[in-house]
Amino acid sequence: MKALRLIVLILLMALGVVLAQRRGSYGGRGFGWGRGNDYESVRTPREIPQDHDPTPIWTNAPGFGRDVFTFVRIKRSLNNSGRFGGGFPWSTDTPDSDLNLSYRLQQVTSIKVDPNGLFLRLTESELSEHPFIYMVEPGSLYLRDDEVAALRNYLLNGGFLWLDDFWGDSAWANVAQIMEKVFPHRDFVELPLTHPLYHCVFDIKSKGQVPNVRTGSASEFNNGVTWETFHDGDTRTVHHGAILDDKGRMMVFATHNTDNGDGWEWEGGNHYYFEHFSEKISYPLAINVIFYVMTH
Repeated sequence: MKALRLIVLILLMALGVVLAQRRGSYGGRGFGWGRGNDYESVRTPREIPQDHDPTPIWTNAPGFGRDVFTFVRIKRSLNNSGRFGGGFPWSTDTPDSDLNLSYRLQQVTSIKVDPNGLFLRLTESELSEHPFIYMVEPGSLYLRDDEVAALRNYLLNGGFLWLDDFWGDSAWANVAQIMEKVFPHRDFVELPLTHPLYHCVFDIKSKGQVPNVRTGSASEFNNGVTWETFHDGDTRTVHHGAILDDKGRMMVFATHNTDNGDGWEWEGGNHYYFEHFSEKISYPLAINVIFYVMTH
């Protein structure tokens, strides 16, 4: 992991602030693919038909081999009662979100990025080869004991976890409870906007809220409402929570009351949504997070 971070630090150059929008269709969500065993057999987002225009495929120069950044999405398990929070929430917004973010990252920076992405379980040995992992909709997160141990070991050995797209008090309480099992003596802290993460590439001055695409599209005509109203508690306030190790290194980043994954998924078709939420919030935050994580 340390070698990969050093490579990223050397390779990262100036970003183009304006992202050239690709055109896409205004259609369904990323979790509509496959049934049953398909969810277990698929290893990369590239294996799944995209809901929108296909993300371009690129190649990396010979010699880089596996020394590239890979967007790793974590597969999750059913709990003991067989409940999973509805469908397969670990796959929400994929494949488009994973592939689009990977494409943008290699397009506007000099980071070498895996064009295929990867799906892994916490208990797979390959996890240790990747310093960045992503979980979506953790409001329904459940981890078995072996997964708790695997996640703890991964994070304490230099790994980083991003938890994204969960809304309301109950969802936050579940995330806090699960992470307490991983780290019984470490609590989330609210990351201040003075933190270097917000200023390492883009200068981020507020914790912007990214709604799902339908809410965001309607916000143009709905007095700017961007929060989801069908959850309990306050959903208007965006929280960026972090769990740090003993040296202050960020191990976990939780973006609550916001849906960055939809921002990466929706490249085109709805230009208002892309311009106001993808281009201005989701992509700048993700690029800052990845740069910060890979250099710290």
